[in-house]
Parts: sequence; C-alpha cells; structure tokens
Amino acid sequence: MSINSIISTAINTIQLEADAIKKLQNFIGDDFAATVNIIAASKGRLVVSGIGKSSIIAQKIVATLNSTGTPALFMHAADAIHGDLGMIQKEDVILLISKSGESPEIKVLATLIKNFGNTLIGMVGNTSSFLASNSDIILNTTVDQEACPNNLAPTTSTTAQMVMGDALAICLMQMKGFGMADFAKFHPGGMLGKKLYLRVIDLSTQNERPAVFKDASISQVIVEMTKKRLGTTAVVENDNTIAGIITDGDLRRMLEKMTDFSTLQAKDIMSKNPTTIEAQELAITALETMKTKNISQLIVVENELYAGIIHLHDLVREGII
Repeated sequence: MSINSIISTAINTIQLEADAIKKLQNFIGDDFAATVNIIAASKGRLVVSGIGKSSIIAQKIVATLNSTGTPALFMHAADAIHGDLGMIQKEDVILLISKSGESPEIKVLATLIKNFGNTLIGMVGNTSSFLASNSDIILNTTVDQEACPNNLAPTTSTTAQMVMGDALAICLMQMKGFGMADFAKFHPGGMLGKKLYLRVIDLSTQNERPAVFKDASISQVIVEMTKKRLGTTAVVENDNTIAGIITDGDLRRMLEKMTDFSTLQAKDIMSKNPTTIEAQELAITALETMKTKNISQLIVVENELYAGIIHLHDLVREGII
C-alpha cells in the first residue's frame, strides 16, 4: 500500500466508527433510562457477559463500572454454561452483549437467565434477534457496517458497545453522586490516585522549613537558603505569620543593583504578599497554581501560620507531572 492509501484507509476507519457512535444518540431513550434505574436500584451486582470480541468489551465495561461505584463482574458466556452460572445471585442484573444476538452460547445463556428470574438486559446490534426477543430491556447498538473492508471483523460494532457502556457508567456515576473523593478511594495507586488524594502537607513536611525574620541580615538569609536547599526562604513575623518570601531570583537582582549589602535586611529584598497554599489542599492544586503564577515553589500555610514550602521538584518526584 502507498502512504496515501494507508492514510486514506485509516481516516475512513475513523470516520465510519465516528458516524456509528453519533447514530447511537438515536437509540438513547426510555429503554436506556430504564436500564440505568434498574441497575441503580439493584441490591445485587451487574453481571456482564458476552462471547468473542463482545466478551472483551464486557470486561472493559465491568472495569469502568467498578471504578466508578457500580459493583459489577464479568462472566464469559462460554464458561457460564459450563459452571460459571453459579456466580449469579438472585438480586443480580444481567447484561448480555452480542452484535448478532444469535450466537449459540448467547441463546443458551439468555434462556437460562430467564429461567433464573433475573432481569436480563440485552445490548444487541440486531433487534429482531433471539437475545432481543428474550431480554427484558434492549440497548440497541446497531451499526450500518463494520470498518473492516469485508464487513466482518468486529470494529464499528465493538466501538458502539463500548461507548454505550461508558454512557451507562457515567449516568450511574451521576445518579449515585459519585465524586472525586469516591474516585480517589477506588484509585489509590499510580499518578491518577496521587492527583486525587495526595495533599500539599504530605509533600511539604518532607522538606526543610527555611525561615528568617524581617530583620535578618543578608548573610543569614543566604545561609538559611543554602542550608535548607530549597532555593528560597520564607520571611516571617514574630507570630509565625508570613511577611514575605526571598528566592534566589531576589538575591540575583540584589547583587545586580549593589555591591555592598552589609546593611541590608531580609525585609529590604523580600517579595511581599507571596502566593501561599493551604496545607490541606490537593498537591495537584499546588501544581496548577505554580503553572498559573509561573513560579516553582509555594509557601504552605496552616491556620494562617507558616507551615513549610512545597517545590515543583516535589511534584516531579511524586509523578504528579
């Protein structure tokens, strides 16, 4: 294939899938709303099943639901009819995913679930199929054609299934009032978790707390800054409230203006009204503030008193950036 042919094929694939997703809007109606209400009201779990590529989509939907506050589990349709049906409890809601709705395993499984008495939701691309006829509710994921040039390999259809699953998950999130604090509870690991639970105080307490009084000499300022190794120091009042900040930039500007600084004090070169952040704020908020202000450190305060310094390097070290 030529480069132009490759590019054209890729763009056509994306366009076909994008068009299919857009058409899903036409299938969002009373059945979709009923599905959300039934799952939200269920005292059991949502058991999601499928065969072939649909089973892979089922696993992704289960992962999304679990991470957003809706208890769900995956059951492979083939394994279900060979013993895994035992995982279904009487209060569970079942979601079967199939493009054709006519796969042998799906037909057997749908019949068994109906016999159990569980609510059966069919996410199906053929509303005249066996699955559709035997489902209590239908989620229509019909597509005009697959992106596959032979119209065979599940591509557009599986994309539609995944997007329908995402729509379910987001609606359930909103219905349950699932917020950032809940999300953090289920995502404690990795960068995402740190963005949601790591607080400024968790990082600032790992640093030294450089501080001088307003009448400190420049020599004392330099010693404090180099000793505490943060390239800055807070200037504090006697009651430990913030009077200002001195950074290495302030020192450079002082040296550019004068050669004799023996009589200068901290208050003479400090920047007044420095940007501060509360100790209990999220670390990601500190990063956003640094970006907005174009600075590399923030003074941390707690109950209006000086509590430390958080530096851009702290955020880099923790993988926030």
